[in-house]
Parts: sequence; structure tokens; C-alpha cells
Amino acid sequence: MEEPLVPVVLMSHTAHIRSHRKPRRTASTTVAMRAGVAGGVLSMAAAGASATANAAEPVTQTIELPTLTGDLADQLAQSADATQLAAANYELDAERDAAAAAAAKEAKKDLAEAKKKAEAKKKAEEARRAAAEAAASRSTERATLSASASTSVSAPASGSVATVISFLKAQVGDAYVMGATGPNAWDCSSLVQAAFKQVGVDLPRVSQDQSMVGTDIPLSQIQVGDILYWGGKGSAYHVGVYIGNGQYLDAANPSKGVVIQDLSGYPASGAVRVL
Repeated sequence: MEEPLVPVVLMSHTAHIRSHRKPRRTASTTVAMRAGVAGGVLSMAAAGASATANAAEPVTQTIELPTLTGDLADQLAQSADATQLAAANYELDAERDAAAAAAAKEAKKDLAEAKKKAEAKKKAEEARRAAAEAAASRSTERATLSASASTSVSAPASGSVATVISFLKAQVGDAYVMGATGPNAWDCSSLVQAAFKQVGVDLPRVSQDQSMVGTDIPLSQIQVGDILYWGGKGSAYHVGVYIGNGQYLDAANPSKGVVIQDLSGYPASGAVRVL
């Protein structure tokens, strides 16, 4: 008779080992555990980072700076004040230089204007003085008229009118100076006297006396070489010589000097002929 089959129960090789499966935990327990694990991981990470930073950071030596003393602080303050003062002085110097340059430019301009005014004043004074001298000379000539009224001219030994006119024209452009007798400056009567002296005629020195010599000639009949005078006969204050074509030559005044002029512009009072 066959033996009955006995069911064989196969067991795991770990069946004899106490179950390693942990009992199911509640939800609150699981959350707490997870929080703890996370906290631990973060703590480890922070610790690792700190250790790494400490390992990478170079070792340095701390030097303590000296504490500022009162004297040093004062010195620094004084240095700052000195720098500020120097800057202010530099700015002031620059302003002074600019002002000085402007003043110098203005002074130069004023000096130029002053020179112009001085020159104008000098010329005016010279003209006034010359006019005064001319007036005084005319008065002197009139005062000596009575003493020289009898003076006469000597007849020329030789010579010609052409020589007189040539001499006169050679003096054109010379200066008029009261009392001068040449060779580069004349008054009216000294020029006439010198011209006739070239041909041996000795004339008196002053205008009044020259108007008294020779032969009286009507102004309508004057010829080249006749002496013209202005003022009364014997009291003439100016003389010249007729050179033809309605013109005469004379030492006119300080502003003109020795010139040739038209008789129509300044008609003579009378004329005398000595040649």
C-alpha cells in the first residue's frame, strides 16, 4: 500500500530568523524622523563648508595700527590748514596778476592818449608863442621907425633881378623864425634883405624901413623884383618880393615858412622898386 503523501512546507532560509521587517510606524513618527535626518544633513554640510573655507583661507598676520595721539592729530590738522592756505594764496596771486595785467594795459593806453594830448598842447603853445613873437616884432619895428626914417638904399653897383628871384626860390621850404637871418630860417624882412644883398643892394633890416626905400610903384604897375609891403608906408608889418604872374615870395609865418603865394589872396598895401 502506497504511503500517503505528506505535504512538505518549504520555508525560507530566513524563516528561522526573527523578522527583520520593522513594524509600521505612524505618520507623525515618520515626519519627525525625516526632519531629524534633514537637520543632520544640513548640519554636516555647514560644518563641511566651514572646514573647507578655513582650509582655503590664507593665513594672515594682523598688524595693529598705532593709535593717533593728540600731537599727531594736531599736525594733521595743521597740514590740512597749510594746504588750504597755500591754495587760497595761489588763487589770490592769480587774481592779482590778472588785475595787474589789466591795469598795465589800461595805463599804457592812458599814456598813449596823454602823449597825444601833450603833443597837441605843445604845438598849440608853439603857435601861440610864434604869434606873440610876431606881434612883438611888429611893435618893435614900428618903435624904431622914427630913428631909421632917414635911411636910404644905395644904388646897386651891379646885379640883376634874376639873381634876386633865383636866391629867393632857393629858400622855399625854409622855416619862419622871428629874428632869424638864415641860412635855413628867416623872418620876412631878413629874407628880403639877404636876397637883394646878392646883387650888392644893402637894405634896412626891418619891414618899416624897407617900405621907405627906393621908388614908390603903384600896385597896378608892379614888376618882377619889386618889394611889396603890407601896412602903412613907414609902418609896414610885412614884406615880400613880387615874382610875376600875380605871385609873390615871402617868409610868411611859422606855420607856412618860406612860400610862394597868390597876391589875390592877400593883396599888398604898396610896393617899392630898388632895381
